[in-house]
Amino acid sequence: MDAQSQHLAFLGFPVLSISILSIVIGAVAVLLFFSDYFRKRRSEVRTIAEPESIANQKPKKPPQTISKKAHSKSHAHASEKDQIKRHHPLDANTLKGHGDEVTALCFSPDSRSLATACADSVIRVFKLDDASNKSFKFLRINLPAGCHPTAVAFADGPSDLVVAAQTLYGASLYMYGEENAKAANEAKQLTKPPLEMKWEHRKVHDKRSIITLYGTRASYGSADGSTVIASCSEGTDIILWHGKSGKNLGNADTNQLKNNMATISPNGRFIAAAAFTADVKVWEIVYSKDGSVKEVTKVMQLKGHKSAVTWLCFTPNSEQIITASKDGSIRIWNINVRYHLDEDPKTLKVFQIPLHDSKGATLHYDRLSISPDGKILAATHESTLQWLSVETGKVLDTAEKAHDGQITGIAWAPQPIAMGGAPTMILATASIDKKVKLWVTPKL
Repeated sequence: MDAQSQHLAFLGFPVLSISILSIVIGAVAVLLFFSDYFRKRRSEVRTIAEPESIANQKPKKPPQTISKKAHSKSHAHASEKDQIKRHHPLDANTLKGHGDEVTALCFSPDSRSLATACADSVIRVFKLDDASNKSFKFLRINLPAGCHPTAVAFADGPSDLVVAAQTLYGASLYMYGEENAKAANEAKQLTKPPLEMKWEHRKVHDKRSIITLYGTRASYGSADGSTVIASCSEGTDIILWHGKSGKNLGNADTNQLKNNMATISPNGRFIAAAAFTADVKVWEIVYSKDGSVKEVTKVMQLKGHKSAVTWLCFTPNSEQIITASKDGSIRIWNINVRYHLDEDPKTLKVFQIPLHDSKGATLHYDRLSISPDGKILAATHESTLQWLSVETGKVLDTAEKAHDGQITGIAWAPQPIAMGGAPTMILATASIDKKVKLWVTPKL
Protein backbone atom coordinates (compact mmCIF):
# COMPACT_ATOMS: atom_id res chain seq x y z
CA MET A 1 0.00 0.00 0.00
CA ASP A 2 1.46 3.38 -0.95
CA ALA A 3 1.48 6.42 1.28
CA GLN A 4 -1.58 7.92 -0.31
CA SER A 5 -3.67 4.84 0.30
CA GLN A 6 -2.59 4.61 3.88
CA HIS A 7 -3.55 8.19 4.40
CA LEU A 8 -7.07 7.58 3.00
CA ALA A 9 -7.57 4.51 5.15
CA PHE A 10 -6.59 6.44 8.21
CA LEU A 11 -9.05 9.17 7.42
CA GLY A 12 -11.93 6.67 6.74
CA PHE A 13 -11.79 5.02 10.17
CA PRO A 14 -12.80 8.12 12.15
CA VAL A 15 -15.64 8.79 9.72
CA LEU A 16 -17.01 5.29 10.18
CA SER A 17 -16.68 5.51 13.93
CA ILE A 18 -18.55 8.80 14.04
CA SER A 19 -21.37 7.36 11.87
CA ILE A 20 -21.79 4.33 14.11
CA LEU A 21 -21.74 6.51 17.20
CA SER A 22 -24.36 8.79 15.72
CA ILE A 23 -26.59 5.82 14.94
CA VAL A 24 -26.24 4.47 18.49
CA ILE A 25 -26.94 7.85 20.05
CA GLY A 26 -29.99 8.29 17.79
CA ALA A 27 -31.31 4.86 18.70
CA VAL A 28 -30.87 5.58 22.38
CA ALA A 29 -32.67 8.90 21.97
CA VAL A 30 -35.52 7.24 20.07
CA LEU A 31 -35.72 4.51 22.70
CA LEU A 32 -35.84 7.04 25.50
CA PHE A 33 -38.51 9.03 23.67
CA PHE A 34 -40.79 6.07 23.07
CA SER A 35 -40.16 4.74 26.57
CA ASP A 36 -41.32 8.05 28.02
CA TYR A 37 -44.31 8.13 25.63
CA PHE A 38 -45.53 4.66 26.51
CA ARG A 39 -45.01 5.34 30.24
CA LYS A 40 -47.14 8.49 30.01
CA ARG A 41 -49.74 6.71 27.87
CA ARG A 42 -49.97 3.86 30.41
CA SER A 43 -50.41 6.41 33.17
CA GLU A 44 -53.24 8.11 31.25
CA VAL A 45 -54.97 4.84 30.61
CA ARG A 46 -54.71 3.92 34.29
CA THR A 47 -56.04 7.32 35.28
CA ILE A 48 -59.06 6.86 33.01
CA ALA A 49 -59.66 3.22 33.95
CA GLU A 50 -59.55 3.70 37.71
CA PRO A 51 -62.66 5.99 37.93
CA GLU A 52 -64.62 3.49 35.78
CA SER A 53 -63.56 0.69 38.06
CA ILE A 54 -64.57 2.70 41.11
CA ALA A 55 -67.85 3.60 39.47
CA ASN A 56 -68.57 -0.05 38.83
CA GLN A 57 -68.10 -0.87 42.48
CA LYS A 58 -71.51 -0.58 44.26
CA PRO A 59 -71.26 1.11 47.66
CA LYS A 60 -72.89 -1.18 50.14
CA LYS A 61 -74.73 1.10 52.52
CA PRO A 62 -76.31 3.85 50.39
CA PRO A 63 -77.82 1.55 47.73
CA GLN A 64 -79.24 -0.76 50.40
CA THR A 65 -80.99 2.18 52.00
CA ILE A 66 -82.41 3.30 48.65
CA SER A 67 -83.42 -0.26 47.75
CA LYS A 68 -85.26 -0.72 51.04
CA LYS A 69 -87.19 2.49 50.60
CA ALA A 70 -88.08 1.65 47.02
CA HIS A 71 -89.18 -1.83 48.02
CA SER A 72 -91.14 -0.45 50.93
CA LYS A 73 -92.91 2.07 48.73
CA SER A 74 -93.62 -0.57 46.09
CA HIS A 75 -94.96 -3.00 48.69
CA ALA A 76 -97.08 -0.30 50.29
CA HIS A 77 -98.49 0.69 46.90
CA ALA A 78 -99.34 -2.94 46.08
CA SER A 79 -100.89 -3.35 49.51
CA GLU A 80 -103.04 -0.26 48.96
CA LYS A 81 -104.19 -1.63 45.60
CA ASP A 82 -105.11 -4.93 47.22
CA GLN A 83 -107.03 -3.08 49.90
CA ILE A 84 -108.99 -1.15 47.27
CA LYS A 85 -109.63 -4.34 45.28
CA ARG A 86 -110.72 -6.48 48.21
CA HIS A 87 -112.32 -3.94 50.52
CA HIS A 88 -114.97 -1.81 48.88
CA PRO A 89 -116.59 0.40 51.55
CA LEU A 90 -119.83 -1.62 51.30
CA ASP A 91 -118.07 -5.02 51.30
CA ALA A 92 -119.03 -6.41 54.72
CA ASN A 93 -117.89 -10.03 54.63
CA THR A 94 -117.05 -13.07 52.52
CA LEU A 95 -118.40 -16.59 52.92
CA LYS A 96 -115.69 -19.05 51.93
CA GLY A 97 -115.42 -22.80 51.82
CA HIS A 98 -116.93 -23.53 48.40
CA GLY A 99 -115.02 -26.07 46.35
CA ASP A 100 -116.09 -24.74 42.97
CA GLU A 101 -118.06 -21.89 41.38
CA VAL A 102 -121.21 -20.82 43.23
CA THR A 103 -124.19 -21.12 40.90
CA ALA A 104 -127.04 -19.68 43.01
CA LEU A 105 -128.09 -18.44 46.44
CA CYS A 106 -131.17 -17.47 48.45
CA PHE A 107 -132.11 -16.27 51.94
CA SER A 108 -134.58 -17.95 54.24
CA PRO A 109 -137.72 -15.87 55.01
CA ASP A 110 -136.34 -14.94 58.44
CA SER A 111 -132.91 -14.05 56.96
CA ARG A 112 -131.19 -16.26 59.54
CA SER A 113 -129.98 -18.69 56.86
CA LEU A 114 -128.34 -18.26 53.47
CA ALA A 115 -128.34 -21.25 51.12
CA THR A 116 -125.77 -21.56 48.33
CA ALA A 117 -125.58 -23.97 45.42
CA CYS A 118 -122.10 -24.94 44.28
CA ALA A 119 -120.76 -26.78 41.25
CA ASP A 120 -119.05 -29.23 43.61
CA SER A 121 -122.52 -30.82 44.06
CA VAL A 122 -122.89 -29.50 47.61
CA ILE A 123 -125.56 -27.22 49.05
CA ARG A 124 -124.38 -25.14 51.99
CA VAL A 125 -126.77 -23.44 54.41
CA PHE A 126 -124.91 -20.73 56.33
CA LYS A 127 -126.18 -19.51 59.70
CA LEU A 128 -126.07 -15.71 59.78
CA ASP A 129 -126.27 -14.76 63.44
CA ASP A 130 -124.16 -11.67 62.75
CA ALA A 131 -122.96 -10.58 59.30
CA SER A 132 -119.69 -9.31 60.77
CA ASN A 133 -118.60 -12.69 62.19
CA LYS A 134 -115.16 -13.91 61.17
CA SER A 135 -116.52 -17.36 60.35
CA PHE A 136 -119.93 -18.93 59.83
CA LYS A 137 -121.26 -22.35 60.65
CA PHE A 138 -123.00 -24.08 57.79
CA LEU A 139 -125.04 -27.17 57.11
CA ARG A 140 -123.74 -29.32 54.26
CA ILE A 141 -126.11 -31.17 51.93
CA ASN A 142 -124.47 -33.61 49.53
CA LEU A 143 -126.58 -34.07 46.42
CA PRO A 144 -126.98 -37.42 44.65
CA ALA A 145 -124.04 -38.41 42.47
CA GLY A 146 -123.90 -36.61 39.14
CA CYS A 147 -126.09 -33.67 40.20
CA HIS A 148 -125.06 -30.16 39.20
CA PRO A 149 -127.15 -27.69 41.25
CA THR A 150 -128.46 -24.70 39.30
CA ALA A 151 -130.91 -22.99 41.70
CA VAL A 152 -132.18 -23.06 45.32
CA ALA A 153 -135.29 -21.76 47.13
CA PHE A 154 -136.57 -22.09 50.67
CA ALA A 155 -139.93 -23.77 51.24
CA ASP A 156 -142.04 -23.43 54.39
CA GLY A 157 -139.39 -23.50 57.13
CA PRO A 158 -135.83 -22.19 57.54
CA SER A 159 -134.56 -25.76 57.09
CA ASP A 160 -136.83 -26.69 54.19
CA LEU A 161 -134.93 -26.26 50.97
CA VAL A 162 -135.82 -27.00 47.35
CA VAL A 163 -132.88 -27.63 45.03
CA ALA A 164 -132.88 -27.67 41.22
CA ALA A 165 -130.15 -29.78 39.66
CA GLN A 166 -129.10 -30.95 36.24
CA THR A 167 -128.03 -34.54 35.57
CA LEU A 168 -127.28 -36.64 32.53
CA TYR A 169 -130.95 -37.60 32.53
CA GLY A 170 -132.31 -34.04 32.66
CA ALA A 171 -133.51 -31.57 35.28
CA SER A 172 -134.51 -32.70 38.76
CA LEU A 173 -136.01 -31.10 41.86
CA TYR A 174 -135.21 -32.20 45.42
CA MET A 175 -136.74 -30.99 48.67
CA TYR A 176 -134.74 -31.40 51.90
CA GLY A 177 -136.09 -30.92 55.40
CA GLU A 178 -135.59 -31.90 59.03
CA GLU A 179 -136.28 -35.54 59.80
CA ASN A 180 -138.83 -35.03 62.58
CA ALA A 181 -139.71 -32.81 65.53
CA LYS A 182 -137.38 -34.67 67.88
CA ALA A 183 -134.48 -34.31 65.47
CA ALA A 184 -135.30 -30.61 65.10
CA ASN A 185 -135.09 -30.13 68.89
CA GLU A 186 -131.84 -32.05 69.05
CA ALA A 187 -130.51 -30.06 66.10
CA LYS A 188 -130.45 -26.90 68.19
CA GLN A 189 -127.51 -28.36 70.08
CA LEU A 190 -125.72 -29.59 66.97
CA THR A 191 -123.57 -27.79 64.44
CA LYS A 192 -125.07 -29.72 61.54
CA PRO A 193 -128.75 -30.64 62.02
CA PRO A 194 -129.85 -33.78 60.17
CA LEU A 195 -131.82 -33.31 56.96
CA GLU A 196 -133.46 -35.83 54.71
CA MET A 197 -134.94 -35.76 51.24
CA LYS A 198 -138.69 -35.15 51.53
CA TRP A 199 -139.61 -35.37 47.87
CA GLU A 200 -138.07 -35.39 44.43
CA HIS A 201 -139.09 -34.99 40.80
CA ARG A 202 -136.88 -36.19 37.97
CA LYS A 203 -136.85 -35.34 34.29
CA VAL A 204 -138.98 -32.24 34.74
CA HIS A 205 -139.23 -29.45 32.14
CA ASP A 206 -138.71 -32.00 29.35
CA LYS A 207 -135.19 -32.55 30.70
CA ARG A 208 -134.22 -28.91 30.06
CA SER A 209 -132.08 -27.22 32.69
CA ILE A 210 -133.80 -25.14 35.39
CA ILE A 211 -132.27 -21.66 35.34
CA THR A 212 -134.22 -19.92 38.13
CA LEU A 213 -136.20 -21.00 41.18
CA TYR A 214 -138.22 -18.51 43.27
CA GLY A 215 -140.56 -19.16 46.16
CA THR A 216 -142.85 -17.11 48.40
CA ARG A 217 -145.60 -17.56 50.99
CA ALA A 218 -148.90 -17.06 49.16
CA SER A 219 -150.89 -14.39 50.99
CA TYR A 220 -153.08 -12.92 48.26
CA GLY A 221 -156.83 -13.39 48.37
CA SER A 222 -157.90 -16.77 49.71
CA ALA A 223 -154.40 -18.29 49.58
CA ASP A 224 -153.65 -20.46 52.62
CA GLY A 225 -150.14 -19.13 53.26
CA SER A 226 -148.31 -22.14 51.87
CA THR A 227 -145.07 -21.60 50.01
CA VAL A 228 -145.41 -21.76 46.23
CA ILE A 229 -142.33 -22.07 44.05
CA ALA A 230 -141.91 -21.20 40.36
CA SER A 231 -139.28 -23.10 38.40
CA CYS A 232 -138.20 -21.69 35.03
CA SER A 233 -136.45 -23.78 32.40
CA GLU A 234 -134.03 -22.71 29.72
CA GLY A 235 -136.76 -23.68 27.27
CA THR A 236 -140.09 -21.83 27.33
CA ASP A 237 -142.00 -23.50 30.17
CA ILE A 238 -142.57 -22.50 33.80
CA ILE A 239 -143.98 -24.80 36.50
CA LEU A 240 -145.61 -23.82 39.80
CA TRP A 241 -144.97 -26.18 42.72
CA HIS A 242 -146.29 -26.59 46.24
CA GLY A 243 -143.22 -26.18 48.41
CA LYS A 244 -144.04 -28.66 51.16
CA SER A 245 -145.65 -31.47 49.19
CA GLY A 246 -143.95 -31.03 45.81
CA LYS A 247 -147.29 -31.11 44.01
CA ASN A 248 -147.46 -29.60 40.51
CA LEU A 249 -149.91 -26.70 40.81
CA GLY A 250 -149.90 -25.39 37.25
CA ASN A 251 -147.91 -24.51 34.17
CA ALA A 252 -147.18 -21.49 32.01
CA ASP A 253 -145.40 -21.09 28.70
CA THR A 254 -143.77 -17.96 27.29
CA ASN A 255 -143.70 -19.29 23.71
CA GLN A 256 -140.69 -17.04 23.12
CA LEU A 257 -137.99 -19.46 21.93
CA LYS A 258 -136.14 -19.47 25.26
CA ASN A 259 -136.49 -18.05 28.76
CA ASN A 260 -134.04 -15.77 30.55
CA MET A 261 -135.73 -16.09 33.95
CA ALA A 262 -139.06 -16.07 35.77
CA THR A 263 -140.10 -15.00 39.24
CA ILE A 264 -143.14 -14.87 41.50
CA SER A 265 -144.58 -11.81 43.24
CA PRO A 266 -144.04 -11.54 47.03
CA ASN A 267 -147.76 -12.04 47.75
CA GLY A 268 -147.96 -15.09 45.49
CA ARG A 269 -150.41 -13.53 43.04
CA PHE A 270 -148.38 -13.13 39.83
CA ILE A 271 -145.69 -14.91 37.82
CA ALA A 272 -143.65 -12.83 35.37
CA ALA A 273 -141.06 -14.02 32.86
CA ALA A 274 -138.25 -12.40 30.88
CA ALA A 275 -137.63 -14.29 27.66
CA PHE A 276 -136.17 -13.96 24.17
CA THR A 277 -138.32 -11.03 23.04
CA ALA A 278 -138.82 -7.48 24.33
CA ASP A 279 -142.25 -8.25 25.82
CA VAL A 280 -142.81 -9.49 29.37
CA LYS A 281 -145.67 -11.90 29.99
CA VAL A 282 -147.52 -11.95 33.32
CA TRP A 283 -149.76 -14.72 34.69
CA GLU A 284 -152.08 -14.69 37.70
CA ILE A 285 -152.27 -17.54 40.18
CA VAL A 286 -155.96 -18.05 40.96
CA TYR A 287 -156.75 -19.54 44.39
CA SER A 288 -159.83 -21.53 45.41
CA LYS A 289 -161.86 -20.80 48.52
CA ASP A 290 -160.04 -23.56 50.39
CA GLY A 291 -156.72 -21.78 49.75
CA SER A 292 -155.39 -24.19 47.15
CA VAL A 293 -154.27 -23.13 43.68
CA LYS A 294 -157.07 -23.38 41.14
CA GLU A 295 -155.27 -22.35 37.96
CA VAL A 296 -152.54 -20.23 36.40
CA THR A 297 -153.82 -17.90 33.71
CA LYS A 298 -152.18 -15.25 31.51
CA VAL A 299 -153.49 -11.77 32.31
CA MET A 300 -151.22 -9.11 30.82
CA GLN A 301 -148.18 -8.28 28.74
CA LEU A 302 -145.64 -5.48 29.28
CA LYS A 303 -144.78 -3.81 25.99
CA GLY A 304 -142.33 -0.95 25.59
CA HIS A 305 -138.78 -2.26 25.47
CA LYS A 306 -137.06 -2.37 22.08
CA SER A 307 -134.90 -5.41 22.80
CA ALA A 308 -134.90 -8.55 24.93
CA VAL A 309 -135.56 -8.18 28.66
CA THR A 310 -132.65 -9.74 30.55
CA TRP A 311 -134.07 -9.65 34.09
CA LEU A 312 -136.99 -8.41 36.17
CA CYS A 313 -138.17 -8.24 39.76
CA PHE A 314 -141.37 -7.35 41.63
CA THR A 315 -141.48 -4.53 44.13
CA PRO A 316 -142.19 -5.59 47.75
CA ASN A 317 -145.87 -4.56 47.49
CA SER A 318 -146.32 -6.79 44.39
CA GLU A 319 -147.91 -3.90 42.47
CA GLN A 320 -144.97 -2.97 40.25
CA ILE A 321 -142.41 -4.74 38.09
CA ILE A 322 -138.91 -3.45 37.31
CA THR A 323 -137.37 -4.66 34.05
CA ALA A 324 -133.89 -4.35 32.53
CA SER A 325 -133.38 -4.72 28.78
CA LYS A 326 -130.64 -5.02 26.22
CA ASP A 327 -131.95 -1.74 24.79
CA GLY A 328 -130.01 -0.06 27.62
CA SER A 329 -133.00 0.96 29.73
CA ILE A 330 -134.76 0.14 32.99
CA ARG A 331 -138.53 0.44 33.21
CA ILE A 332 -140.85 0.49 36.19
CA TRP A 333 -144.34 -0.78 35.42
CA ASN A 334 -147.60 -0.45 37.31
CA ILE A 335 -149.39 -3.81 37.13
CA ASN A 336 -152.07 -2.93 39.69
CA VAL A 337 -154.62 -2.44 36.93
CA ARG A 338 -158.08 -3.76 36.11
CA TYR A 339 -156.84 -6.11 33.44
CA HIS A 340 -160.20 -7.90 33.37
CA LEU A 341 -161.57 -4.61 32.01
CA ASP A 342 -158.79 -4.52 29.41
CA GLU A 343 -156.86 -1.88 31.33
CA ASP A 344 -153.22 -2.10 30.25
CA PRO A 345 -150.24 -1.92 32.62
CA LYS A 346 -148.56 1.49 32.57
CA THR A 347 -144.91 2.52 32.39
CA LEU A 348 -144.24 4.72 35.42
CA LYS A 349 -140.56 5.49 34.89
CA VAL A 350 -137.79 4.90 32.36
CA PHE A 351 -134.11 5.15 33.29
CA GLN A 352 -131.08 4.72 31.09
CA ILE A 353 -128.68 2.11 32.42
CA PRO A 354 -125.73 4.14 33.80
CA LEU A 355 -123.07 1.66 32.77
CA HIS A 356 -120.84 1.94 29.70
CA ASP A 357 -117.94 0.09 28.11
CA SER A 358 -114.57 1.62 27.12
CA LYS A 359 -116.06 2.87 23.85
CA GLY A 360 -118.99 4.58 25.55
CA ALA A 361 -121.63 2.05 24.52
CA THR A 362 -124.37 1.37 27.08
CA LEU A 363 -124.19 -2.04 28.72
CA HIS A 364 -127.12 -4.12 29.95
CA TYR A 365 -127.77 -5.56 33.40
CA ASP A 366 -127.58 -9.32 33.90
CA ARG A 367 -129.50 -9.43 37.20
CA LEU A 368 -131.68 -7.25 39.41
CA SER A 369 -132.80 -7.38 43.04
CA ILE A 370 -134.77 -4.78 44.99
CA SER A 371 -134.28 -4.02 48.68
CA PRO A 372 -136.99 -5.05 51.18
CA ASP A 373 -138.01 -1.41 51.66
CA GLY A 374 -138.35 -0.94 47.89
CA LYS A 375 -135.94 2.01 47.76
CA ILE A 376 -132.71 0.54 46.37
CA LEU A 377 -132.19 -1.55 43.24
CA ALA A 378 -129.08 -3.73 43.08
CA ALA A 379 -127.94 -4.64 39.56
CA THR A 380 -125.04 -6.57 38.08
CA HIS A 381 -123.14 -6.78 34.81
CA GLU A 382 -120.52 -9.52 34.69
CA SER A 383 -118.38 -8.78 37.79
CA THR A 384 -119.68 -5.24 38.35
CA LEU A 385 -122.24 -4.45 41.05
CA GLN A 386 -124.27 -1.23 41.24
CA TRP A 387 -126.80 0.23 43.64
CA LEU A 388 -129.45 2.58 42.20
CA SER A 389 -132.17 4.74 43.68
CA VAL A 390 -135.55 3.34 42.63
CA GLU A 391 -137.03 6.82 42.91
CA THR A 392 -134.55 8.68 40.69
CA GLY A 393 -132.44 6.06 38.92
CA LYS A 394 -129.33 7.73 40.37
CA VAL A 395 -126.26 5.56 41.00
CA LEU A 396 -125.69 5.32 44.74
CA ASP A 397 -122.48 3.31 44.52
CA THR A 398 -120.54 1.00 42.22
CA ALA A 399 -118.19 -1.92 42.86
CA GLU A 400 -116.46 -2.44 39.51
CA LYS A 401 -114.78 -5.68 40.57
CA ALA A 402 -117.19 -6.95 43.17
CA HIS A 403 -115.93 -10.47 42.43
CA ASP A 404 -113.03 -12.01 40.54
CA GLY A 405 -115.39 -13.33 37.90
CA GLN A 406 -118.97 -13.39 36.67
CA ILE A 407 -121.64 -12.76 39.32
CA THR A 408 -124.06 -15.70 39.24
CA GLY A 409 -126.54 -14.77 41.96
CA ILE A 410 -127.85 -11.74 43.84
CA ALA A 411 -130.40 -11.45 46.66
CA TRP A 412 -131.40 -9.11 49.49
CA ALA A 413 -132.04 -10.52 52.94
CA PRO A 414 -135.82 -10.19 53.55
CA GLN A 415 -135.22 -9.03 57.13
CA PRO A 416 -132.39 -6.92 58.63
CA ILE A 417 -129.40 -8.93 59.85
CA ALA A 418 -127.27 -8.04 62.86
CA MET A 419 -124.05 -6.32 61.85
CA GLY A 420 -121.91 -5.78 64.89
CA GLY A 421 -125.11 -5.87 66.91
CA ALA A 422 -127.01 -3.31 64.80
CA PRO A 423 -129.77 -4.54 62.42
CA THR A 424 -128.68 -3.85 58.84
CA MET A 425 -130.08 -4.50 55.36
CA ILE A 426 -127.73 -6.97 53.69
CA LEU A 427 -127.23 -7.88 50.03
CA ALA A 428 -125.58 -11.17 49.06
CA THR A 429 -123.81 -11.94 45.77
CA ALA A 430 -122.42 -15.23 44.42
CA SER A 431 -119.80 -15.74 41.74
CA ILE A 432 -117.77 -18.22 39.75
CA ASP A 433 -114.81 -17.17 41.95
CA LYS A 434 -116.07 -19.65 44.60
CA LYS A 435 -117.12 -16.86 46.95
CA VAL A 436 -120.28 -15.37 48.37
CA LYS A 437 -120.07 -11.77 49.55
CA LEU A 438 -122.23 -9.79 51.94
CA TRP A 439 -122.72 -6.07 51.30
CA VAL A 440 -124.16 -3.33 53.47
CA THR A 441 -126.56 -0.76 52.05
CA PRO A 442 -125.39 2.57 50.59
CA LYS A 443 -126.89 5.81 51.83
CA LEU A 444 -129.70 7.32 49.81
